Amino acid sequence: MQDKVTFEYAVIRLVPKVEREEFFNIGVILFSKRKKYLDIKFHINPEKLKVMAPELALDSLNEYLNAWKIICDGKKSAGKIGELEISDRFRWLAACRSTIIQSSKTHSGLCENPEKELEAIFEEFVL
Repeated sequence: MQDKVTFEYAVIRLVPKVEREEFFNIGVILFSKRKKYLDIKFHINPEKLKVMAPELALDSLNEYLNAWKIICDGKKSAGKIGELEISDRFRWLAACRSTIIQSSKTHSGLCENPEKELEAIFEEFVL
């Protein structure tokens, strides 16, 4: 138990028609303060996208999510948001939005390895 650290995560959702509130999960963002870890994993199923929102371009959505990855990594190209503390970057990414890409409420847990936990959550809720 002593090796375990707290973590928080949010599921990333694609909400093609915000007014209808229908969505499908496309990714997970996970943060662990003690491990100084923040990362995102995402995948948009092209078949689901075609059925739910054929008017949306997969490339554009992936580009948007890649920008989230740049923010997670704290890269200079992320601008002012990328310069924030790791916890603030997570809060910014997991904040409530009314756009077509949204985050669930944040959830917490304990883990030994945040990277493995991100993979497990991703497999459970996205794939």
